[in-house]
Amino acid sequence: MKGLELARSLYFEKGAAMIREKFPQYEDKIAVGLAGRGSQCFGFDDDISRDHDFEPGFCLWLTDADDIAIGVPLAREYRALFGGASGASSALGTAGVGVMRISDFYRPYTGTGKAPETWQDWLYLPSHALAEATNGEVFRDELGEFSRIRDSIANGMPEDVRRKKLASRLIFMAQSGQYNYSRCLRHGEEGAAMLALCEFVKNAAEAVYLLNRRHAPYYKWLLRGMRDLPRMAALADALEFLLTAENDSEWQKLKAAVIEDICAETVKELRAQRLSCGNWDYLEKHAFDVQSHIENEQIRALHVMDG
Repeated sequence: MKGLELARSLYFEKGAAMIREKFPQYEDKIAVGLAGRGSQCFGFDDDISRDHDFEPGFCLWLTDADDIAIGVPLAREYRALFGGASGASSALGTAGVGVMRISDFYRPYTGTGKAPETWQDWLYLPSHALAEATNGEVFRDELGEFSRIRDSIANGMPEDVRRKKLASRLIFMAQSGQYNYSRCLRHGEEGAAMLALCEFVKNAAEAVYLLNRRHAPYYKWLLRGMRDLPRMAALADALEFLLTAENDSEWQKLKAAVIEDICAETVKELRAQRLSCGNWDYLEKHAFDVQSHIENEQIRALHVMDG
C-alpha cells in the first residue's frame, strides 16, 4: 500500500474517531491530509522508499489560534494512536506527520507561512518547493484555510512569471541541447557534452511542467512526474533515452536528432498556447519571443536566462 493510501486509511480508521471523541468542538476546524517532503506525498513511493524518512500517519493542520488552544493535547492523542517515528531519518528528511500549524507547514516552502505574494517571490522560489507545498491529498478541510493557501500556490502564479520562467528554460534548451551538445562532441569533450545533455533534459522537463501550469518537483522525480501530465507526457521517454542510451558516435547522432524532435514538439505546444508567434526550429528565437509578450516591464527587462 502506498503512503497516501495508508495515510487515508489510518485517518478514516482511527483518526476521525479520535478527533470526534476527544475534540468535537474542533472537528470542523482541523484540516487533515498528507503533503510535503517525501516520495509518498507525490504518490511515487515503493517498498524501497521506506528505508528512510517514512512514518505511517497523516498530518493535522491547525490555525495558529487553534494550535494554542488544542495543539498539545491533540498531539498527545495522535501519539497515543501511532507512537513515534518508525524509520531512519535523513538530514533533509520529510516535514513529517502529526499535528502542526498551517503556517509552520508552508513556511519552509514559501518563507512566509502563506502563498507567495510578489512577482519576485513567484519567480525566484524553487519550483520543487512549491511542488512539495501542493502535493499529496487533503482528506478534509471544512475551515478551508489550509486549502486556500494550497490552491493559491498551485494555481496563483502570475502569467508574466510563467512566461519568464519558460523563456529561461527555452534559452537553456537551445544553448545546451541544440548548440553545445554537438559542439562539445566535435571538440572531443565528451564529458562536457554529457553535462550539456543533462542541462537540456532538466530544462526541457521543467519547460513541460510550465506548459502544463504545474510546479516541477525535485530533479529525481522530474521524469516520473512528467508521465502523469496532461500535455507532452510522452516526451518523458525521449528525455530518459537521452540520459540512458549508449554514447558511441552512432548513438550520439541519434541523440542529436532526438533533441531536435523534442524541440519541435515544444515549438508546437508554444504555438498552440499562443506563447510564441514564430515557427523557427531554434528555440533561442522562441525564448525571446515569449519574453517579448510579458506585460510587466520589470519582468520583461530581466535577462532572458534569469528565472
